Amino acid sequence: MYAWILRRLPGPPWLRTLQAVILVGLIITGLMTWVFPWISESSPWTESTLG
Repeated sequence: MYAWILRRLPGPPWLRTLQAVILVGLIITGLMTWVFPWISESSPWTESTLG
């Protein structure tokens, strides 16, 4: 998967590596911002039964 991403990015190898790191960072940020909070709200396993 990573080789496919690096082959698709333009530029010399050092620039492709930098672009890949930025791309992965953006994906992780998007997951932490929108996807994981949405999953935790709709998940029945996050409800606490201790009082």
